[in-house]
Amino acid sequence: MGMEATVWPASLPADLRAHLPEGLADGVFPAGCPSRTVLDHITSKWGVLILLALSEGEQRWSELRRRAEGISEKMLAQTLKTLERDGLVLRKAQPVIPPRVDYSLTERGYELSGLLVPLVTWAYNNADDILNGQR
Repeated sequence: MGMEATVWPASLPADLRAHLPEGLADGVFPAGCPSRTVLDHITSKWGVLILLALSEGEQRWSELRRRAEGISEKMLAQTLKTLERDGLVLRKAQPVIPPRVDYSLTERGYELSGLLVPLVTWAYNNADDILNGQR
């Protein structure tokens, strides 16, 4: 992929700054801003993968573990609990034996996953160049 170098302005262009919430004109969340915590939860390595997997519909624990290749049981449990607490994931325990738990996205979770798709697509399309040290 022969990509030409693009020269970007030293600061965020005015048209992009106009879309930021008031107080974030410089593009940085102030210390103590709750948005930092939320961003940490949703942009974690596993958070993004789980949200995208669930954007395709309700899934069981084992399906999520298989799809998020490399995730440990502990990390999957922790990530799902965090996303559930944040109101992005719905956990539905079925009263059957053996126990069955299904996970799905809430309305807010679907809204968020729609915003993550362009980011993940960009990462996928640029990963080779970036990891090979190209710009």
